Amino acid sequence: MWKMLLPMTGEGFKVSISVFLITLVFSLPLGVVVAALRRSGSRLVQNLVAGYITLMRGTPLLLQLMFLFFGFPFVPVIGYAFGRYEAIAIAFVLNYAAYFAEIFRGGIQSIDIGQWEAGAVLGLTRFQTFTRIILPQVIKNVWTAVANEVITLVKDTSLVYILGVSDLMKAAKSVSNTFSSFTPYLFIGAIYLLIIAILTKLLSYVEKKMEYY
Repeated sequence: MWKMLLPMTGEGFKVSISVFLITLVFSLPLGVVVAALRRSGSRLVQNLVAGYITLMRGTPLLLQLMFLFFGFPFVPVIGYAFGRYEAIAIAFVLNYAAYFAEIFRGGIQSIDIGQWEAGAVLGLTRFQTFTRIILPQVIKNVWTAVANEVITLVKDTSLVYILGVSDLMKAAKSVSNTFSSFTPYLFIGAIYLLIIAILTKLLSYVEKKMEYY
């Protein structure tokens, strides 16, 4: 069993970590942009962004994955068939960007309006004020909430096996079915636990560093 499980676990680990990193790299900046658009002077933009966030947060990530891969080809006019990894990347990034956007929006609202006025006094544009003065404070204020979402993301990567992708959960399922044993699931569970423990330590370390500023 282990001769089969270990190599498959190695391959599955690469896939799971890839999904995690791609989601994080693209959803965080997209979340900041979406949060900023929530403050747009255009009511149309505000409504579109609010609708996107409601859709992403109001439906299960699993359903979004299945729709993009299995359902999107049947959408009238568009009818585009995403590959497995395309569907996974799009679903995860859009889903987590919505959650991050709400976190960042709360952080932006917590900043005193005097900070914006200070930027204007210094001759900064609104964009410069946001990126140089507001955003650094927002990141510090919402770090704990962001860290919690990052931990959740690690666990959510286990959903990709539903599309037939060889991640950690797919490895456990394949070996478990072959040998009629639950041990592979326990082994993979221990790996997830180890990843989350390491990530939690790292996120806590960064949080403590930010307390000095």
